[in-house]
Amino acid sequence: MPMNAAETLLSVGDDRRAALECGDSSLTYSGLRDAVRRAAGAWRTLGLETGDRVLVHASDGIDWVIAYLGVIWAGGVAVGLNPRLFEKDLSIVLADCGARFVFCDSSGVATLQRVLRDEVAPPCIVTQSEARALWSTARPVPAEPRPAESPALWFYTSGTTGIPKGVIHAQRAVTETASFAKTVLGVDERARLYASSKLFFAYALGNALCAGLRLGATVILDPEWPTAERVAQVAERHRPTVLFSVPTLYLKLLQAGLTGRLARAGVRHFVSAGEALPGTVRRLWKDATGIAPVSGYGASETIALVLYCDDDSGLLSPSPMVDLRLRDGTTETGQAPQRIWLRHPSVALGYWGRPQAQSDSFADGWFSPGDLFRRVGEAWEFCGRDDDMLKISGQWVSVLEIEQSLVASTSGSVQQLAAVGYNSSEGLGSIALFAVPAVGREAEARTRVEAGIAALPKIKRPRLVKWIDEMPVTATGKLQRGKLKDLYLVHEVA
Repeated sequence: MPMNAAETLLSVGDDRRAALECGDSSLTYSGLRDAVRRAAGAWRTLGLETGDRVLVHASDGIDWVIAYLGVIWAGGVAVGLNPRLFEKDLSIVLADCGARFVFCDSSGVATLQRVLRDEVAPPCIVTQSEARALWSTARPVPAEPRPAESPALWFYTSGTTGIPKGVIHAQRAVTETASFAKTVLGVDERARLYASSKLFFAYALGNALCAGLRLGATVILDPEWPTAERVAQVAERHRPTVLFSVPTLYLKLLQAGLTGRLARAGVRHFVSAGEALPGTVRRLWKDATGIAPVSGYGASETIALVLYCDDDSGLLSPSPMVDLRLRDGTTETGQAPQRIWLRHPSVALGYWGRPQAQSDSFADGWFSPGDLFRRVGEAWEFCGRDDDMLKISGQWVSVLEIEQSLVASTSGSVQQLAAVGYNSSEGLGSIALFAVPAVGREAEARTRVEAGIAALPKIKRPRLVKWIDEMPVTATGKLQRGKLKDLYLVHEVA
């Protein structure tokens, strides 16, 4: 049956309820519907045709949402992009996606012009101020009906394992984005959802914006890049009831002593995703706020959080409407970690121009992430990616297990910690540990890490420890283990 993803997202909320809040600005559901209809009319006037791709390359805000949903409403395909991408990466994405238009704020114009100056047929740049002028006079248009399996939006993967891939999502991808919030968290239209991550990241767009709109709730946006202090300020100003954030930021909030400000602001549900939540961070957060974070697992290819854990076990259960099976078809528990297949209405159609990756990860509506899992009874243990499992002295060792054990022993004296595998100069499989000490606690951090390593089984002890100033991460905050090796281990390998 034909549908339009933007129309679906805006079909629920009460006209008078605030749909979006950002700083001093807010927009009701009635206002948002009208603005999106007008934005769609403006895109049509500019020449947007059905299926054309439009990059939204701007800071988060109400205009970001209007431009993005307006593209989809008009029958185009919206592609959110990190406005802080380096010019080289921006050039790669622009060449890959073949966008017809780019929506950007004033700060991004010069960068786009430099990147596009040698292009024979560059996309049309539409600035935020130009868009606002067009929206004010544009004629509202009805939503363009599209097949449920036709593209509506793209994400670009964070690129932890190579060049980012364009992930294509269908119109039907948004229909069940609220099932996690509604069923697992138990929230409804009275919720106020805030994600510290930015909207170009599937975690924020799917679980805050799309879920919030599908609930008819209020979504809180912030154009600033998230820091611990900034998250506390936004929470105090807008009083969200649900916070979606990442483990690194939860740890920074703990280290900065800001948890009380969030609790007093009225946050009742904390969700962590983007990477594995260490058990220690979960326990410290619960001790500080009285509320333990729910740990979720999702991907650019799923939008929604498809697995979650709401207890201290660390074991994951399928989210509502998720079907899950082991990749090799077995059902036994306690076997070696392996990849899985997931099915959910929000699973992507596939990758743009990557036939080999497509055949490896998508089949008949199922998606198989590159991460490994082990079945434990009716639950699932997250074991990281293929390269997170190391064979040391003939035995399999998980770097995630090592990291979480060491984090538990540091008592907040370490900001970030990561273990990676490498072959030593003797050709032996070895473990290297990288750590960023908390400011002012450098000596304590070294002492605690040394003690934590000594307490590990010999086979799991890192052979090399390096103290560094910061971890290499993607734009979405995910650790780039490959870059750690490239930056710091080149002289350690034969």
